[in-house]
Amino acid sequence: MWYPTHMTGARSSILPDERRRMIAQLLRQHGSVQVSALESEFAISPMTARRDLDELERRGVARRTHGGAVLPGLSSHEDSFQQRLEVEVEAKERLAEAALALLEPGEAVFVDSSTTAYFAARRIVRENLQCTLLTNAVAVMDLLCEVDAPQVELIGAGGTLRKLTRSFVGPQAVRAVEAHFADHVIFSVRGLTPDGYLTDPDSLEAEIKRAMIKRARQAVLLVDGTKFDRPALTQIAEVNDIAVILAADVAETVLRPLVRAGIDVRTV
Repeated sequence: MWYPTHMTGARSSILPDERRRMIAQLLRQHGSVQVSALESEFAISPMTARRDLDELERRGVARRTHGGAVLPGLSSHEDSFQQRLEVEVEAKERLAEAALALLEPGEAVFVDSSTTAYFAARRIVRENLQCTLLTNAVAVMDLLCEVDAPQVELIGAGGTLRKLTRSFVGPQAVRAVEAHFADHVIFSVRGLTPDGYLTDPDSLEAEIKRAMIKRARQAVLLVDGTKFDRPALTQIAEVNDIAVILAADVAETVLRPLVRAGIDVRTV
């Protein structure tokens, strides 16, 4: 059980994002926190403490309980593609613009089935950037059918249709990815663990992402602040396998260990 340290004088002026980061750290250390203890620890009202815990639950860092919160279990839950399209839209638009700036005409680009990568693909198609997109994402394939972008070529990886994510997965899709090489892979993940693992709720999706990373000259990870300290069930790769991380609305303190590890981290 965690007990407050009564450092209220020093902690009462902490900014909300930093306070929530510290609460998340307490959760990882002790497994649970109580609203009453957070009041004493940070000199905040019960309403503020509950609001912080609600926000951490929204990010997948905590699971709310009566009077407090506990660590969430490793998650295999996954929202549908359509649901995720409506989440963090403004951040995904900025990430898409930053991803587009990394590309040169004539390059080949893997695009995974994440909604974040879909935003990037949509921007590429709208700009009619001369390139070849290689993807297992049905939504990206639909883009090329709906938008007149004659300079964008598409190679689709077929396989078993996974309706939840609108993507093709399985051995056939993996073989289709492994039959090609690309200049970049643009992708996202469900969560990054504190010790640097990229994770996904589904093992078949993780397998596709892993194959794309291995076959790309440069792996470009697109993340927003909801992706950190939010582990999912299956490991995709290690963060050291990534060349560039584009980050939207992520605290500098969270990104600092990635920078120290030698990864090119760019905030957008």
